[in-house]
Amino acid sequence: MTLAKEKQVLVIFPHPDDEAFGVSGTISTYIKMGIPVTYACLTLGEMGRNLGNPPFATRETLPQVRKKELQSSAKAMGLTDLRMMGLRDKTIEFEDDEDMVKLVDDLITELNPSLIISFYPGYSVHPDHEATARAVVRAVRRMPEADRPKLYLVAFANNTFATLGTPDVIHDVRDAQENKLNAMKAHISQTGWMMPEIEEKLKAEDQEMIDWLSKERFFLYKWKRDFE
Repeated sequence: MTLAKEKQVLVIFPHPDDEAFGVSGTISTYIKMGIPVTYACLTLGEMGRNLGNPPFATRETLPQVRKKELQSSAKAMGLTDLRMMGLRDKTIEFEDDEDMVKLVDDLITELNPSLIISFYPGYSVHPDHEATARAVVRAVRRMPEADRPKLYLVAFANNTFATLGTPDVIHDVRDAQENKLNAMKAHISQTGWMMPEIEEKLKAEDQEMIDWLSKERFFLYKWKRDFE
């Protein structure tokens, strides 16, 4: 699917590298189309398990390491509007719900996006992912229906396809594959252990890996009363 023309795209994820795996091809493609993209990354992922492979960071240095990696990922995608929102990793689920909704609402008010990309509540596994997803859905739900931006949501829980069905939107991002790979490589403290295998599979023309890299899948939110 060719990407639709948008006025402004707002991407909201909790951790550095959330963007790289699922949507960096989409971000890069929108930017190549001349569409402004803002990425609001809520934390620096400072509680991430990995310290590099072999380790090159410590618990004390990891926040700055991941900040630089996030900036490098943004550069790889061609992204210039990167917002680091300053929340603490692995604590977003404990943030006040209304404060989280206000954070999202403030971004929407400032940017007036035609499209928001985030996680799908109930299908994004990590507590920080879920808290982010709920805040996004709540903020958009409270808008007048005619003013709501589209929501393209990433879901990857084990029951995703059984419950949500097939993705509503599949972006062909083959032309941005190099950007996507470079965005993933930028988060080397977290991805160093997997990149050699990915590159080997690409070299071997592994079709499953090619499809994973070249297609980014999104679900439209099925509006219900879960997150008033």
